[in-house]
Amino acid sequence: MSTLTVLMNAGPWLPVPPNGYGGIENVIAALVPELRRRGVRVVLATVGTSTLAAEDRIVTFDDGQFAQLQRPYNRAAGVAAAHMHQVARELQRRPEIDVVHDNVEVWGPVVLSAGTGAPVLHTLHWDLAKHPALYSGFDGGGRVFVNGVSASQLARAPAALRAHSVGHVYLATPLATDADQRVRPPKGDHSVVLGRISALKGQHLAARLAHRVGRRLVLAGPIGPYHRPEDLVASGDAALSNPDVRYWRESVEPFVDGELVRWVGTVAGAERDELVATARAMLFPLRWEEPGGTAAVESLALGTPVIGLRRGCLPELIEPGVTGLLADDEDGFAEAWRLADRLSPADCAASAAQRFTPSRAADEYVALYHRILTRGADLPGNAPAG
Repeated sequence: MSTLTVLMNAGPWLPVPPNGYGGIENVIAALVPELRRRGVRVVLATVGTSTLAAEDRIVTFDDGQFAQLQRPYNRAAGVAAAHMHQVARELQRRPEIDVVHDNVEVWGPVVLSAGTGAPVLHTLHWDLAKHPALYSGFDGGGRVFVNGVSASQLARAPAALRAHSVGHVYLATPLATDADQRVRPPKGDHSVVLGRISALKGQHLAARLAHRVGRRLVLAGPIGPYHRPEDLVASGDAALSNPDVRYWRESVEPFVDGELVRWVGTVAGAERDELVATARAMLFPLRWEEPGGTAAVESLALGTPVIGLRRGCLPELIEPGVTGLLADDEDGFAEAWRLADRLSPADCAASAAQRFTPSRAADEYVALYHRILTRGADLPGNAPAG
């Protein structure tokens, strides 16, 4: 079998791996080394500050352009366009590329569906209700195929988009590798909600229920652009222009007393892992249909059971009564939280080590690459690797 060459399109927003926040970039950072171990040559389309090893790189911007997303649309729209313009030009002059693995929202499939050459696997990382005008009439031109990050995500996709699907691959975390072999720290007396403070994440429900069930709760994650409590305090009322800050002030902060419920700001790296590994439970009081569940698989890998509402991808990731408990309403959520101590950290880690490793994700993606090569073999300038 000849070597497979994949253009991994990470986008212009953050380096790979990212410095802290960056869900898609973290997924790519975990996947690419495993692909290369399998003999796949990777051309990484990214920004200049990325440090992830690859056979080659395509770079349009010296550094990540994430801050541009806070600017008005007519100022920020050209960022993704410039990145994709460069990717399309490189594809025209690199016939050795067999497959494009695209991870750029909206701009990726639109630009690549009009191109020629290598077929495209576009991974859907996000809420598919965001772009109804695009997805409800999507036509990949026989060249763009999609995969989801859960079956429930694809089940909610518009029919036109779902017709392009070749399946789903669950998100992976390096923490899952040998998770069942690591020594776990003793549990503390806290539970945790990890992620950006926003109405969709439902931190207000967890904070309110903490007082009801008498359990300590740590909220970890940024509020809008504010990563530390002192920064938010210093911003004063000017910060209220941000919807996440308004949500915090109106719905969450009244329950944050510094004792039973605390907000610690953004945590990353070893600090985050320690916070989660010593927690009695990771809480997911979701107010939306979460498509992927990165925090859930990381929690399991760190030996911490998941307590959540039965929404989105959680029923696919959690084995009820073994790795977590899912509820249909607030009363059920409160009761599940009370029962979290009955779940085994060892069972959580074992599940992650079996299901959510980068190695398993890489095997599944390689299979999808060959699948779309077979389906796209009649495209101009393309033939299956083999």
